[in-house]
Amino acid sequence: MNRLAKFWELAPRHKVLLVKAWLLLGCYRFAILTLSFKRLTAHLEHHRIASAPRRLLSNQRDEAKLIGQLVAGASRATPWQSLCLVQVLVVQRLLANRNIPGQFFLGVRMGVSDDQRDERALAAHAWLQCDEDIVNGAAGHEQFAVVSAFSWGGVDD
Repeated sequence: MNRLAKFWELAPRHKVLLVKAWLLLGCYRFAILTLSFKRLTAHLEHHRIASAPRRLLSNQRDEAKLIGQLVAGASRATPWQSLCLVQVLVVQRLLANRNIPGQFFLGVRMGVSDDQRDERALAAHAWLQCDEDIVNGAAGHEQFAVVSAFSWGGVDD
């Protein structure tokens, strides 16, 4: 009931964006299960290392942060798994539709698994950055070594 009350308190524009994010989370979850990652990211520029982020206008930065927060919130209300990669792909799409450039990263780390049985377990994480702000997937990202970066909308050299 608390989630529903919070939803109705949102501005109409934010409600629409939240519903759209929720639907896209389902679409991208299905896509991840059925398509290759290469196909999912074919429209993006792939980098082996991070590129210098393109500077954003203040309103673009605010919009990117809002979208990141709404997608994270919508992910908590899905009956399917909406982990970091699904969220990042949805945020990327919503930002690209608004001509807001950015980049997302895939990282890995070696370490103890969640069940504490395998010290050689490999963990992966995805996070998305616009300008200098990590707008989705920030929690714990510094523990992961970047193995790939994908950008859209141009980057400054």
